[in-house]
Amino acid sequence: MRYTYAVIGSAVALLMTATTIAYAQTASTTSSSSLQSQIDANTSQIQQLDTEIAQYQQALDATTKKSQTLQNSLTQINLSIKKTTTSITVTTKQISTTQLQLQQLQTQITSKQKAIQEEEAGLAESIRILNESDQQPLAVALLSSDGLESTWEDVDQSETIQNAVSDSITKLNSDKQSLSQSENQTQQKNTQLVQQKSNLSAQQGSLSATKSAQNQLLAQTKSQESTYQQIIAQKQAQEASFEQQLNDLKAQYNQAVNPDQITQAAPGVLQWPIAGTIRITQYFGDTPFANQHEALYSGHGHDGLDIAAPIGTPVHAALGGTILATGNTDVGACVGGSFGKWVMIKHNNGLNTMYAHLSQITAVAGQAVATGDVIGYSGETGYATGPHLHFGVYVSAVTKIIPLGQATGGNGACSKAVMPVPPVSGYLNPLNYLPTT
Repeated sequence: MRYTYAVIGSAVALLMTATTIAYAQTASTTSSSSLQSQIDANTSQIQQLDTEIAQYQQALDATTKKSQTLQNSLTQINLSIKKTTTSITVTTKQISTTQLQLQQLQTQITSKQKAIQEEEAGLAESIRILNESDQQPLAVALLSSDGLESTWEDVDQSETIQNAVSDSITKLNSDKQSLSQSENQTQQKNTQLVQQKSNLSAQQGSLSATKSAQNQLLAQTKSQESTYQQIIAQKQAQEASFEQQLNDLKAQYNQAVNPDQITQAAPGVLQWPIAGTIRITQYFGDTPFANQHEALYSGHGHDGLDIAAPIGTPVHAALGGTILATGNTDVGACVGGSFGKWVMIKHNNGLNTMYAHLSQITAVAGQAVATGDVIGYSGETGYATGPHLHFGVYVSAVTKIIPLGQATGGNGACSKAVMPVPPVSGYLNPLNYLPTT
């Protein structure tokens, strides 16, 4: 009974395919479940570590409000080290979790691909058999059958199988769409993994910078509070002298700024150079601090933003560009003078951005950087009454990188300190270009 055999053959082909798919899915589920258990364990540990990090941050915030003493400075540094070490552990766990998720997705993809191949093979065979049976004339089927009733039963069965084939084709299309989504998820997880590894590298650099700052502080003070206070007093005296020379230089450097050279202000032209919560400790312009220290600012106000940042915090490029120059005003006897370790980036939109009081510089002059690249780590070099980042925005066309004594003819302790200098009108308010907080 050829017609009946065709129907049975088609049904068997579909049944074998369904059995193969079910087995593959069971094996995939078992493997995925094992990976999921590891992922869940990592997630639980990360949550506990995040709680520890938050506690360290609270302690750091509390120490910044205390008086400036050697012990408080060391406490801040030690808390920063503990926080960064814990952050490194979290990032390592996140990398492990992402790798497990990638394995999980790859297992699912492999299983799904195999199931699709098996299903396609079964469907092809079923369609071939059904097509062969459809080519047999009904009259021939009637003559070769045991009777009319048997023939019509075969026809009904054939129709049932055809409907099953149609359903299988629909499911196959759905499986292929699901496979495509899984492959997209894999690409996203790969991208996430690359970012996590980049974060880990930045955190490890942060830890190194913080430990280096700790060692330098201990070496300078020899663990003596009196020595630490002497250093602070020296910084204050040096800063007054330094700023007077700088103000003389600004007065001589009286280049007019063409309004067409100033990039139109708009939120989001630049990105914040510090990740996470932003806390501004001094604003741009005529701030209370600047007004109280006119000798330092010559009545021109504060020329940037001061952003609170524990020593060793990664500092990011606010916009892509080229490192115009780097420097350190703490040269020779000029300890505590102005910016300390600094980096300036020249951007293609007519702006330069300035990053000062760094503990460590990781960029070099001429280097191309992208928005968000780490260019150094925050600190309190130069004149700083606590760890923070000084962030400035300058008009590129009127900014010069020169030794402080070059234009003033000075030969003081800080005359050889090299730094960026524009005329007073070349300083721009960073908040006009940064995203609204």
